[in-house]
Amino acid sequence: MSRAATRAIAALIAAQVRHEVLHYHHDPDQRSFGAEAVEQLATAGPAGVRPEQVFKTLIVELSGATPPALAVAVLPVPAKLSLKSVASALGAPKAALADPAVAQRATGYVLGGISPFGQRRALPTVVDASAADFGRVLCSAGRRGWDVAVAPADLIRLTVAVVADISAR
Repeated sequence: MSRAATRAIAALIAAQVRHEVLHYHHDPDQRSFGAEAVEQLATAGPAGVRPEQVFKTLIVELSGATPPALAVAVLPVPAKLSLKSVASALGAPKAALADPAVAQRATGYVLGGISPFGQRRALPTVVDASAADFGRVLCSAGRRGWDVAVAPADLIRLTVAVVADISAR
């Protein structure tokens, strides 16, 4: 398998971003992709990875444009997304989770493998402020069962993200 086995990894390599690819066994019957990643990477995986260090990538629709604009929200798997906070951070009146088919089509990735890196086209992105609490965060590497560990600053820089508290309390 080549070093750039996914578009996400290729994007990291092209940007010369230091990263580590982590693999875990993906159960094809599993539909709670984030919980599976936390279980495999934080509980049973590499020492020192905490559940809130494993981030999920969600695609949202922002109202105020016709058709609604898509955007990316990146936050810890255990956290619930605050749609109001995402909308505010991206200057939109409202946000809603995008239909899964729309998310897959827009990013070029399947659910459970949507990465903030290497998407078909760059979408406005917001990263949860808690990323700064860690020396590295884990997010999808573009395939189910693959995550990539990167420095939060690199995640933010490469996705041209704004940083905001987007986790619901």
